[in-house]
Amino acid sequence: MSSFLKNLKDKVTKDKDAQKEYSIQPHPAKTNDPADLQPHGGLNSNHQADAFHARDPHVPAPHIANNLPEPASREELRARQAELNK
Repeated sequence: MSSFLKNLKDKVTKDKDAQKEYSIQPHPAKTNDPADLQPHGGLNSNHQADAFHARDPHVPAPHIANNLPEPASREELRARQAELNK
């Protein structure tokens, strides 16, 4: 076999048999907290809803508070409970 054909064969087979090379990429996390990877999403996206940013309890306006029905008595609640548990 001529040297030209041998060189050509070596080049062709070398590309076929070449091992694929893989590398491990570094992980972007700086800590073990998964929230660090998503700074603008999930439950941490709205800081106004955090527990420490809670406001005072809601007090309805007087015209709404005065028009609420009277709460049921214990006897009415027990009767309703017995009716539902049948």
